Amino acid sequence: MDITHYGWIAFIFAFGGIAIYFAGLMCTHLAAFRTASNIRKQGIHHVMDAPLGYFDSNASGLIRGRLDAAAADTETLLAHNLADIVGTIVLFIAMIVLMLVFDWRMGIACLLAAIISVSTMAFMMGGRNAKIMAEYQAAQDRMTKAGTEYVRGIPVVKIFQQTVYSFKAFKEAIEEYSDKAEYYQAKVCRVPQAINLTFTEGAFVFLIPVALMLAPRSVADGNFVSLITDFAFYAVFSAIVSTALARIMFASAGMILSHTALGRINKIMSAPVQQTTNKAQIPADNKVEFRNVSFIYPGSTSPALSRVSFTAEPGKTIALVGPSGGGKTTAASLIPRFWDPTEGVVEIGGADVRDIESKVLMDHVAFVFQNGHLFKASIFDNVRAAKPEATREDVMSALAAAQCLDILEKLPAGMDTVIGTEGTYLSGGEQQRIILARAILKDAPIVVLDEATAFADPENEVLIQKAFSALTQGKTVIMIAHRLSTVIGADKIIVLSNGSIAEEGSHQQLLEYNGLYARMWNDYTKAIQWKISSAKEVK
Repeated sequence: MDITHYGWIAFIFAFGGIAIYFAGLMCTHLAAFRTASNIRKQGIHHVMDAPLGYFDSNASGLIRGRLDAAAADTETLLAHNLADIVGTIVLFIAMIVLMLVFDWRMGIACLLAAIISVSTMAFMMGGRNAKIMAEYQAAQDRMTKAGTEYVRGIPVVKIFQQTVYSFKAFKEAIEEYSDKAEYYQAKVCRVPQAINLTFTEGAFVFLIPVALMLAPRSVADGNFVSLITDFAFYAVFSAIVSTALARIMFASAGMILSHTALGRINKIMSAPVQQTTNKAQIPADNKVEFRNVSFIYPGSTSPALSRVSFTAEPGKTIALVGPSGGGKTTAASLIPRFWDPTEGVVEIGGADVRDIESKVLMDHVAFVFQNGHLFKASIFDNVRAAKPEATREDVMSALAAAQCLDILEKLPAGMDTVIGTEGTYLSGGEQQRIILARAILKDAPIVVLDEATAFADPENEVLIQKAFSALTQGKTVIMIAHRLSTVIGADKIIVLSNGSIAEEGSHQQLLEYNGLYARMWNDYTKAIQWKISSAKEVK
């Protein structure tokens, strides 16, 4: 056989290798895109089944960051690293075989560089350093969360001139990430990586002492030319060592990133799932009853509620008041199953809320919170979200009952105006009235109000109070209030303190008890009578 024959064989193998590599890349890319899509879909599907209270302690920025990072790292592993890992394994095996075929002694000399390189990579990525890398990834998560929350809070930050103070948390998250990255790369990896590069790029150095050791005997046996030929081959071949080891390093990094990605996915998929019932019940009426209800937030040791019992009769208004942290919002959040009680039972119409199908429960309860949210859509679509089958006339009636006609009059397209685009923005009080229109349209028999007028100016507060009349007429109302003037007319006032019921009764009865509520009322009346005195009045 002449050299031309070997050349054609080499060409065919090279062309076949390229064709197989591109075919493999096409398959891995298709698998990667599908896997990344499934990660996002299944992750979102899972958190959709989580209780709504889960999102209070897990910000949307953190959840999105975990899903996106997990999908991106997994996509990189499957689309690029997987083909490279297979190629690297084949290359490494072929390299070892070739090194040992011609002269096993020089082959072992070249392999010394590979052994040193693999050892340094194992040191950088394994053992206690794997924990450091996990901390580095966790710091990246916290930085993503802090960044998202900071950007979302920019309007509030600028209004209250808290730029430097509010930036502190974001800055600390960035500095923590920077410190972890610097520590891992500059301190953990600096020396091992320097050793790795020195020996892999200079693998040729190991051949010189071996050649000098073999030279005398080769000269004596007349094989000196063969020794020179082998030395030249291994000197050229040693350059492949660094290439193969670099591919191994990148493949190992991809495997580590994929392991981290699985950890991110597991954090999402380990979110608690709201249990569904096999014995679905239908509420007999709109009575709400708490029976010995206790609740502890996940990760906490002290109860937010402790053996709370009360009843809200159909058509009556129950007000929950008390010091901050007393358990008012927690109690209200158990009614629509934002959380499930740790002990005890919350019933609607005689049925445990855990035994009521989610759709049926949502049809029975409307809730309006102080931090309600409007979608980036038209006012019509925002209101109709409560009842998708509603007509334009139904939506307009709800807007009128919520005292929103003055808002529609000043908007260019009325209730078809899209909120949040082209300069169309609403004040906090106006947004709250739109949210009330949504609740009115829903027409649920039970209404939960969590300080719905907290961010409204006096003019909007008057209009919101009028909207409450339309919303709560004939309904069972659970009202959380900090402004005690709004609960004077409630059928029953329940005073919660440290997670337990301290007092209950009407406004007049509680004043006569001269307890916690009476003290709160005195403080409240003093606060609303307080005014700034002029310098002359002070004198």
